[in-house]
Amino acid sequence: MGTEGLIAILRGLRPDEAAEIGEAVLAGGVTTLEVPLNSPSPLASIAILREQLGDRATVGAGTVLTPDDVVACRRAGAQIIVSPNCEPSVIARAVDLGMTPFPGVATVSEAFTAINAGARHLKLFPANVLGVASMKAWRDVLPAAISMLPVGGMDASTVGEWAAAGAAGAGFGSSLYKAGRSAEEVTARTAELVRAWLG
Repeated sequence: MGTEGLIAILRGLRPDEAAEIGEAVLAGGVTTLEVPLNSPSPLASIAILREQLGDRATVGAGTVLTPDDVVACRRAGAQIIVSPNCEPSVIARAVDLGMTPFPGVATVSEAFTAINAGARHLKLFPANVLGVASMKAWRDVLPAAISMLPVGGMDASTVGEWAAAGAAGAGFGSSLYKAGRSAEEVTARTAELVRAWLG
């Protein structure tokens, strides 16, 4: 098990710090970064991250709610689309544009709706409410090729349990980054979360 499925959720990231924080996340061992659209000037930050990190990282947008948002994110250079909900039109637009969607699902019905719309990666949200037992039960009925990534409440004390249960990755929000946190602290927190994930 590697770190390919880990996502750094950079909510609140500003364009003027995007390059430095992006490098800090990579230094800590995570190579997929998400800038939620409710951050300051998120499309600018996405563009800066893509330019700064190049092919060393995968950069995407989070809190993506509409197909128009998907198009705007694609123009900024986003490679993945992460949503808090399951909206088939968002999933389909992302797939059509060659992007990878991570729709948020909280029920098996939503999971199958997402899969039928073209998703192959499911964001289990909020994971701290759903619990590991839910993911294990879903695994019995979902196609084996579908990956599940818990998001919500993921920190160094909880992520190991999800890894052991077969999660394909995890999304780290405030346990990794908060607005104003220094690059040095972001690197240290990222490294700690990676160690916990790898066990």
